[in-house]
Amino acid sequence: METLMAITIGFLFSLGTYLVLTKSLIRIILGTSIIGHGVNLLILTMGGLKTGGPPLLGGEDLSYTDALPQALILTAIVINFAVTALFLVLAYRSYKTLRTDDMEQLRGYEDE
Repeated sequence: METLMAITIGFLFSLGTYLVLTKSLIRIILGTSIIGHGVNLLILTMGGLKTGGPPLLGGEDLSYTDALPQALILTAIVINFAVTALFLVLAYRSYKTLRTDDMEQLRGYEDE
């Protein structure tokens, strides 16, 4: 199962890197969001993909799952959503003001 997760994480990182390196501002935002999802899967995989009982004291099950990776991922999902929403609002505002989302034109480079 870890091999499948490693392939999926590698695919998400490569797709996110490809999107970040494009000229469109919306694709850059989507690329950062996809890389964030890849990081979430990486944290989950590094925490271990084992099954066990809930981390409650007093239970009779002796194999517990670690709740820390899930808590970190939940926090990362909320932060990723907020940052993506902020980036989308800034991209919308820059498009309404400058009438372009091309990074070459936003940087001030002339078309050759």
